[in-house]
Amino acid sequence: MTNHTERKRPLDGITVISLEHAIAAPFCTRQLADLGARVIKVERPGVGDFARNYDERVDGMSSHFVWVNRGKESLALDLKSPEAQPVLDKLLSEADVLVQNLAPGASIRLGLGYEELHEKYPQLIVCDISGYGMSGPYEKKKAYDLLIQSESGLLSVTGNDNEMAKVGVSIADICAGMYGYSSILVALRLRDQTGEGSHIDVSMLESLVEWMGFPLYYTYEGAAAPTRNGDSHATIYPYGSFATANGSVMFGLQNEREWQIFCEKVLQDSDVALDERYSKNSLRVQNRDALKSIIEENFAKLTKAEVIQLLDAAQIANAQVNEMSDVWTHPQLQARNRWRTIKSGENELPAMLPPAVNNQFEYAMGDVPALGEHTRAILHEFGFDKTS
Repeated sequence: MTNHTERKRPLDGITVISLEHAIAAPFCTRQLADLGARVIKVERPGVGDFARNYDERVDGMSSHFVWVNRGKESLALDLKSPEAQPVLDKLLSEADVLVQNLAPGASIRLGLGYEELHEKYPQLIVCDISGYGMSGPYEKKKAYDLLIQSESGLLSVTGNDNEMAKVGVSIADICAGMYGYSSILVALRLRDQTGEGSHIDVSMLESLVEWMGFPLYYTYEGAAAPTRNGDSHATIYPYGSFATANGSVMFGLQNEREWQIFCEKVLQDSDVALDERYSKNSLRVQNRDALKSIIEENFAKLTKAEVIQLLDAAQIANAQVNEMSDVWTHPQLQARNRWRTIKSGENELPAMLPPAVNNQFEYAMGDVPALGEHTRAILHEFGFDKTS
């Protein structure tokens, strides 16, 4: 019987060349590496991906970099140097995918636009990840995660009554990286059928606007936008965090049946369910402040654990309000064996397996490369004995 870890991975034999920095493209290619692809990350000599220097929180390395760069090989190569062109040509001639998120227009100036590459390498899949896409009036505009959160309207619905708030992770980068990743898988499948590579044009703006479907349709034909409600829901109530005697718990209701059960089994006060002010969801939203006072007055007599016990018994969806330290030791992640150990140099680091469990293979979960760690070996492999 074949050992689980010895089974073929979906992208074994696929080679990806990535001209990447920050989060969007590296997150895309890290997922390809987890599936078995060989990812050669081309970095500027002496400097590398600027995300390497965001912080030093992980044994002296950047938290962002460790997260999105495991399982890759680092090739230090000055793309503006004449000596780099034959190396890049050789790499691309044997590659399946090129991913890039360089500054707007940089790949075209380097001769790496899709049309030019397609003539040379018709089977090559080219994925361009940018802020605003490869056309249109914003094509050359620089983009960072916060700016796309703003342009997409995300900031307008995130925060509280007093001020907007950015999402606490690089959601626009993550979003674009996910669409890049899934689109490359689609392009590989299409190439199996046609024998020809594709051009993938992923914009951070369009990726995040896709995720803004609810507030967009909520404001259809000029209707008022959803209000900012902190950790509550704009259109469902109760839904959010509520104070107890020793901290907060998070819970949410989805329908009138759950509202009745919540009043009877959690609040243990059926009269609240009969109050006309709370007789349907839209009225509960309208009178949320008064209802919140009733709920928290009840919860003030109970601990977090006691409230969660009542919610669980009533089959009301709930969650603990965890800090990052709680997530590292989350009992569900531990029970499902979701953590693995990877390396960076001599350092061993924990890394969580990708979310989708597949019973046919184990994710690759490779090491985090030092800048230029694989330069000599790659150049030798492709017939270049002299570094550039």
